[in-house]
Amino acid sequence: MSRHLEIEIERLNKRILTMGEAVVEAIQKALRALQERRAELAREVMEGDRRIDSAEVEVEEECLKLLALYQPVAEDLRFIAAVMKINSDMERMGDEAANIAGHALFLAGQDPIPVPPRLKDLSEAAMRMVRESLAAFVKGDAEASRRICAEDDEADQYNREVINSVWKMMSAEPQTVERATHLFSVSRHLERIADHATNIAEDVVYMVEGKIIRHGAGLSPPKPEAS
Repeated sequence: MSRHLEIEIERLNKRILTMGEAVVEAIQKALRALQERRAELAREVMEGDRRIDSAEVEVEEECLKLLALYQPVAEDLRFIAAVMKINSDMERMGDEAANIAGHALFLAGQDPIPVPPRLKDLSEAAMRMVRESLAAFVKGDAEASRRICAEDDEADQYNREVINSVWKMMSAEPQTVERATHLFSVSRHLERIADHATNIAEDVVYMVEGKIIRHGAGLSPPKPEAS
């Protein structure tokens, strides 16, 4: 690798991590706005989504520039390809955070309704997966990434349980239907955040090992070669 390309890749790495920090903060704020019924915090997340969108465009342009100028191969090419996909998933997580904030804004202006306990579990699971996927990217940890992919089943189960709880509440108390529908949507957005974290983990495996493990293929750690 040329020294110029090395410097550019280091810069790209810092930019994607900075974007990751912004996305994590947006999700945390959106969840806090929902839990604490804080309309001003919800608006802050929604307004801040434009900065994440701009960062996504800048990172993509930087990746394309590096591909055109340096024609990288092997590990460098895989790194840039993975960053382009991770960049897209993080931008979508930012969108999901803004969507959660929109529901939090609505609910903050309404009478409170019971929140299914599993929604808190789903929130914690999704946030854990986001943090772990970013940490795996930083460390180039394919083994940790495979574990993250396996955690997605837990998030899916929590989402199903939240939906069941919301349906029961709407059936028992029809006056809650409009507000409960927003909780239903929040759960779906959190489940999608977990999906995007899984995508990032899959891209880390590709970056490190050159293996594509989408759709459950290759999730098991590679077996040692026979001596």
